[in-house]
Amino acid sequence: MQTTFPRLMLEHAAQRPEAAALREKSFGIWQTLTWGALATLVRELACGLAQAGLARGQHIVIVGENRPRLYAAMLAAQSLGAIPVPLYQDAATTEFVFPINNAEVGFAIVEDQEQVDKLLELREPCPQLARIWFDDPRGLRNYSEPGLASLDALIESGRAHNAEQPTYFDTEVQKTQPHDVAAMFFTSGTTGNPKGVVHTHNTLIDRAQAGAKFDKLTNAEEVLAYLPPAWVGQNIFSYAQWLACGYVVNCPESASTVSIDLNEIGPTYYFAPPRIFEGLLTTVMIRMEDAGRVKKWLFEHYMALARRVGPQMMDGKPVSLVDRLRYALGNVMIYGPLRNTLGFSRVRVAYTAGEAIGPDLFTFYRSIGINLKQLYGSTETAVFVCLQPDNQARADTVGVPIAGVEIRLSDSGEVLVKSKGLLREYYRNPTATAEVLTHDGWYHTGDAGFLDAAGHLKIIDRAKDVGRLMGGAFDMAMFAPKYVENKLKFFAFIKEAVAFGDKREKVCAFINIDMEAVANWAEKRSLPYAGYTDLAQKPEVYALIRDCVEKVNADLAADAMLAGSQISRFLILHKELDADDGELTRTRKVRRGFIAERYQVLVDALYGGKTSQYIETQVKFEDGRSGMVSADLKISDAKTFAAVGKAA
Repeated sequence: MQTTFPRLMLEHAAQRPEAAALREKSFGIWQTLTWGALATLVRELACGLAQAGLARGQHIVIVGENRPRLYAAMLAAQSLGAIPVPLYQDAATTEFVFPINNAEVGFAIVEDQEQVDKLLELREPCPQLARIWFDDPRGLRNYSEPGLASLDALIESGRAHNAEQPTYFDTEVQKTQPHDVAAMFFTSGTTGNPKGVVHTHNTLIDRAQAGAKFDKLTNAEEVLAYLPPAWVGQNIFSYAQWLACGYVVNCPESASTVSIDLNEIGPTYYFAPPRIFEGLLTTVMIRMEDAGRVKKWLFEHYMALARRVGPQMMDGKPVSLVDRLRYALGNVMIYGPLRNTLGFSRVRVAYTAGEAIGPDLFTFYRSIGINLKQLYGSTETAVFVCLQPDNQARADTVGVPIAGVEIRLSDSGEVLVKSKGLLREYYRNPTATAEVLTHDGWYHTGDAGFLDAAGHLKIIDRAKDVGRLMGGAFDMAMFAPKYVENKLKFFAFIKEAVAFGDKREKVCAFINIDMEAVANWAEKRSLPYAGYTDLAQKPEVYALIRDCVEKVNADLAADAMLAGSQISRFLILHKELDADDGELTRTRKVRRGFIAERYQVLVDALYGGKTSQYIETQVKFEDGRSGMVSADLKISDAKTFAAVGKAA
């Protein structure tokens, strides 16, 4: 049935007004907003926005963490036929300029003082941005900027408007049609300006409902909303599916309390990119480093059992009675307490997407009884393209096409998608739209992949990034940088990696160490250091990372297609790659081309046979200041292996 987000919200409010819709943790206490109270809040916000001049078809920017009143603001805008545009709350001020001007945004609703300050700085480059409302008033008492007001004031204005015209809101909601634009999401802009992806109520709700049906989601689910609302993945799980299913969305108090809040809520439906699962596993492994000998032995003993039989049990495959009994004992002693510590004791379905997840990482979670699966999609496809059925979760695929999706492969191996969830267009960019949407409705994903014998989609890399090695023992062998990088990032000691090799004889890599994991490792060995740069260049740390690299090489050697992608040389960067420095997107994807240009001297040193290279780099600090970081970086060789000849 075709509908809109405001209509879905009003249906939940009418059917179960006292049921919880949203929870927010404030000063350590969870506050609940019911569906009935949400409907009232949305009505008042919509009437206030209408009185302020927001009209049908106009854009309004929403900036902040996951907050109930910001969700209500999106619904309020959609109720009027206006279009919410969520932007990343951690973006630098200059990153807001293009989206705001591109969409001719005149209205903004933001979370707090930090976001107010950013938008006030943009009054000159974005003169049309006339009205700004804030949710959290802390620090804003003495601000007297024209057009700046609190959400409370907007609600008061809307309450008065609603009293004067009690039928206005309902009339506007009925005017909004399923084929109308519901939201616009800006891509991360790995090259050039970001593109505004235009989605209708139909496209977003159709995919939300298809995903819900696939995993049998109900209104009894509990979800923790902790990722940026501007990321379409978070928006689908905590907004589109929330309204499609009517479950409860929980908003953490802050980024620093997410792990505590995760434990308190115990979500039943969970979504995170691989880096979150990597971080959780790193925390577990660091704790085990500190454990006593007996506890460490028990952990290692039962985890070996879990890796052997846990995934088989999750997939419903036969396991011997003895192993079942041993696993049950392990569940009492190790797996159950571990799931509880991670906050996953009630998880029924967990998904990861955005990047490929390391097979060992994937197996770890499934082995301890967490139903972790992979999905495939993008901003342009409203996320849900392929999902893994409960008994067919595999580390090397991203699942099967779900209802409403067709997949085919181009002659070059690019994955093409036809779906009811496809974008309408890139806003004001017909050239880019024509590049990705064919006249007969197929979307060019830009990903290289293939369907295996079981009908599962396997993604190799971004099509434009898949290269070839030139010369040497692996002349013309395939080079898939992201595949190599993801294998490296499985190791707890490696936070980020960038691989180079296209049109070269061999593969080389930049590596970022994980400061927390490596610092803990160093302290156990009484290894002194004076910060990230110093620790990263320690010979002992290079030996540690070399071991990780060589394990990846041994694994790659067993794959006939990718044996040439083994890493011959590497260096550990003197600073962490950072979105504020332009090296990562806001969704933490490496901007490989930018990094190669910025650190060209290091790339040349790797391929030039040097053993070290001095570098100075300008960086941005959290307080907005700029500074320089310099170091003499070591360059290390890594052992490579003869191809074993096993096909992929």
